[in-house]
Amino acid sequence: MPATLLQTGGDASLPDWISAISQLVFLIIFILLFLGANQRFQVYMWKGGIKAKLAVLEAMALEAREKTRKFMLENRARNVDETLSKVIDFFVISPVDIEPVDIIKRMDHLFSVRRLRLKNLFRDAMPEADEYVRSRAETAGEIAGALNFIYKYVRHLLLYGEKTRNWVLIMQLQLVMPQILRVAKTYRNAMEDFLKGVPVGDGAGPLVASMLAGPQAEWREVEEETVASEVDFEGRRLVLVKAKGPASSVGRPGLAVEKLVTDYVRRGVKPSLIVTVDAALKLEGEETGSIAEGVGAAIGDPGPEKIRFERVAAEHGIPLRAVVVKMSEEEAITAMKKEIYEAARRAVERVKEIVRSEARPGDLVIVAGIGNTVGVA
Repeated sequence: MPATLLQTGGDASLPDWISAISQLVFLIIFILLFLGANQRFQVYMWKGGIKAKLAVLEAMALEAREKTRKFMLENRARNVDETLSKVIDFFVISPVDIEPVDIIKRMDHLFSVRRLRLKNLFRDAMPEADEYVRSRAETAGEIAGALNFIYKYVRHLLLYGEKTRNWVLIMQLQLVMPQILRVAKTYRNAMEDFLKGVPVGDGAGPLVASMLAGPQAEWREVEEETVASEVDFEGRRLVLVKAKGPASSVGRPGLAVEKLVTDYVRRGVKPSLIVTVDAALKLEGEETGSIAEGVGAAIGDPGPEKIRFERVAAEHGIPLRAVVVKMSEEEAITAMKKEIYEAARRAVERVKEIVRSEARPGDLVIVAGIGNTVGVA
């Protein structure tokens, strides 16, 4: 009888122990949650993900630098490492914008100094290479600089978030890392194409100008790395403007068109129409190579070149029309796809339609193909 009671009492106490242990575990979990242990664990996971992607960004930056270095050495460059160190960390300080008077002039001056400095660096480093090769090396150096900046800035945000224990900053960085990696991969792919010297999607504008001019057209340089050609189109005079090519350059289309208009007006011939053709970023869901037209200057410029189109058109009362070929950012700076090439042909026809409907026979029309002319002669 006592043994039976003892056994029964032991069995009855087992649920009590399980209940006590469960309550203790629940209390510990509650205390840990109250103290933010779950947040710290989540931040630890976020930091691990960011560090893994940061290693990928570092590898991309180093790869881009090494490929540029190799390309320069293959073209008998000298002081390669010193030149790349200067190019990769090169920067431009934005002009003071609290006082907007002459800000465009100041910005144009800074960009001109930057452009000249980079050209001189590669001219000194690659004296035996031609302009075409140096332009490709210059573009590759700028891409390497962009990748290096992306890597350093992401590293800065991660280290600053850890230093200040700012889990919100780390969370935001983890959320945007896929977009950052996508941009970095686009730059890496673009470097391959620029080093090969093949046309890129952004060359759609210059390609349209070349198609309108035809293979027998004679081009003359009207501004730095910018050429023009005059052809007849159904009794109308078309003045076609684009970057020189096939070197990697966007030229000075705004300045060139401003000079041409001023020169023609001085001779008593006012252009009846200005048409700009450029690549434009498509929205998600839109088809690559779709064509759109509008009013204004189609040019992806910080300001100095674009405003020249607007000012000269407004000063002389010249309609300013735009035609764009839509594509993604990756498609704009990587090898030109078949869809974009075919879209350039359709854009030629769209420009012709605009000229027919808005300019009479005998009129002078300026058509500017905006974009990078790498691979487009």
